[in-house]
Order: sequence, then C-alpha cells, then structure tokens
Amino acid sequence: MNDRDSVYDLFQQGTRLLEDGDFHAAAVPLSRARDLEPEKTSIREALGRALFKSQRYEQAAAEFEAVVDRAPTNDFALFCLGRSLQQLGRHQQARKPFALAAHLRPDRRDYALYRERSRRAA
Repeated sequence: MNDRDSVYDLFQQGTRLLEDGDFHAAAVPLSRARDLEPEKTSIREALGRALFKSQRYEQAAAEFEAVVDRAPTNDFALFCLGRSLQQLGRHQQARKPFALAAHLRPDRRDYALYRERSRRAA
C-alpha cells in the first residue's frame, strides 16, 4: 500500500467513526492522515470536527484555522473556527470568522445567530 492509499484509508476510517459518533476514536486516524497530507483541507476539517465534538477546542481551532488559511471562503470552516474560539471564551476573536461565514452564507440563520451571540459576549 502506498502513502496515498494509506491516507485515503485513514480518512475513510476516521470519517466513519466521526459519523458513528465515536469522536475520540475518529481523531486518531484523522490525525495520522493529517500528518501524512497536511495540505488536505477535507482531512483537517474532519479532524477539527472530531476534536470539537471531543471538547478539545484549542486543537479544533488550530485545525479549522489551517483550513481557513488554505480555503478562505470555506464558510463551514469559518463558522467552526468561530465556534471553537467561542467555546474557549475568546469571543472577540470569534467575531471575525463568524462575520465572514455569515457574509458568505446569508441564508444560514445559525451563522448569524452565533455571530450575534459572540458580538454580545465580546
């Protein structure tokens, strides 16, 4: 098996665990996949979701920030970055990614709701 097959297998395994709600376990193969392919935003977003659901907000924020650095118009990653920062009590920092996500997807009422919550808490 070459590295690319291995990364794909790790990503599939981690995604399956994530979908099954086994967030702690999902972070293991997804972290390994990220280490092999750090530029892959799909891997980093899935890992961020697993970390967030595992209440590892600092690590989740780092993964979502890496996605946003590579894909600045990824509204979901921006929203998740904001949520991670919010969970860490960093409401002032959360305002920008929330505002960008809400601007990119004005149809998403949840984005606007969290933007307002963060604005009030900052």
